Amino acid sequence: MKILESPINSTRRAWLQRTSAGFGALALHGLIQAAANPLAVRPPMVQPKAKRVIFLFMSGGPSQMDLFDPKPLIQRKHGKSVNAPLPEQHRHESTDGLLALGTDIPVRPRGQSGVTISDLLPHTAAIADELCLLRAVHADNNQHGPAALQIHTGAIAEARPSLGSWVSYGLGTDNQNLPAFLTIHPGIDTRNYAASFLPAAHQGTPLTLPSKASDPAIAFLTDPATDGAAQRRRFDFIQRMNHRLLARHEEDARMEGMIHSLETAFRMQTATPELVDLSKETEATRKLYGIGEKATDRNGRACLLARRLSEAGVRFVQVTMDGWDHHGDIRDNLPKSCAASDLPCAGLIRDLKSRGLLEDTLVVWSGEFGRTPWSQDLSRTAPIEKHGREHQPESFCAWMAGGGVKGGLMHGETDEFGFRPMAGKVHLHDLHATILHLLGLDHERLTWRHLGRDYRLTDVYGEVVREILA
Repeated sequence: MKILESPINSTRRAWLQRTSAGFGALALHGLIQAAANPLAVRPPMVQPKAKRVIFLFMSGGPSQMDLFDPKPLIQRKHGKSVNAPLPEQHRHESTDGLLALGTDIPVRPRGQSGVTISDLLPHTAAIADELCLLRAVHADNNQHGPAALQIHTGAIAEARPSLGSWVSYGLGTDNQNLPAFLTIHPGIDTRNYAASFLPAAHQGTPLTLPSKASDPAIAFLTDPATDGAAQRRRFDFIQRMNHRLLARHEEDARMEGMIHSLETAFRMQTATPELVDLSKETEATRKLYGIGEKATDRNGRACLLARRLSEAGVRFVQVTMDGWDHHGDIRDNLPKSCAASDLPCAGLIRDLKSRGLLEDTLVVWSGEFGRTPWSQDLSRTAPIEKHGREHQPESFCAWMAGGGVKGGLMHGETDEFGFRPMAGKVHLHDLHATILHLLGLDHERLTWRHLGRDYRLTDVYGEVVREILA
């Protein structure tokens, strides 16, 4: 695909050369390259195994016990009180009594590897040997907002750059017509895909697949009331004013980001419509993702688009799938969530593998936390078959595939209650460190100076989980 160069870049480059006369040749070259194009491809810090990431975010918190990690003790004591290791200060009315809540759908060993997966996920079960199942993931907060913020940014109470923004900053993009970071069907909390103190060019671009083909996938990308020539003249005029203002201030990170965002948006007007048009895919491919079926169409189209964007050079693509917050009647509601996501997620893995992309594409599947093995009765009167599960950040399951991780591996164990990690504990900081490592980025060296100190995605924590590396 031809890169559509903006005529503004040459003017901006000349200004940088004039104002940077005091720098040495190498430093000047790096300054000009970084400022003129913050999304330029940058070399990895360590040998990479993956070139790109697709993050499948199951918003709400999937139940690990029902899907991947059943506990015989809980099954035996279904409906009876259990003396679980829940701290007293964490007990409240909805968990009073701590009645064990078993699962009524079998969770079985799958494939040659024996990775345990529920019958609720038959398509995921069929690709078990591709998956690295983490069974003792740990987060720090039991509320959706802070927990979601942590899995996206590493922090629970402040705005920090998101994982996708750090990847964009560290590696740039292979396709200069597209952002390095796109998020499909994001939630309302823009902090989950924001760049924070990183240059604005690294923030995630939200994309919502339209219900009608005539609706735009990216808001405000085109102006149907203005022809292309007029848009070009207007764009050049605005950018000339931006550069004049920037030259007056000499350094303004937000203005730099605005200028680059406008240039990227102009190029996206040509590149994006073709990419988001799924009608040219074969019927077999569409069926692979469940497109056209009521339960799977939305998530299927999002996963197929994630593959297309990744194939086109986008470094980090996120797909959010809602509906996993099962506080009540989990036995009726969980199958619906699984039916909507199972085929699209498994179809993505199959499609990537058939195209030779899975080897250097890292796919990550996770919620912000898991759910308790004991029941939650919001009504206080419902029979246990209608109970749900409370939030559980102490331990939950996530899986990874491709991109340098071992397939057919189960890593980590929890106690007999399914509450505390006993071995192979993976904190979210460790997960982030591992994702960056697989992309060729050292989480301790990928930093940005802010408020007088160097910040990083993992703060002062995080270890690469080397046991899962292929």
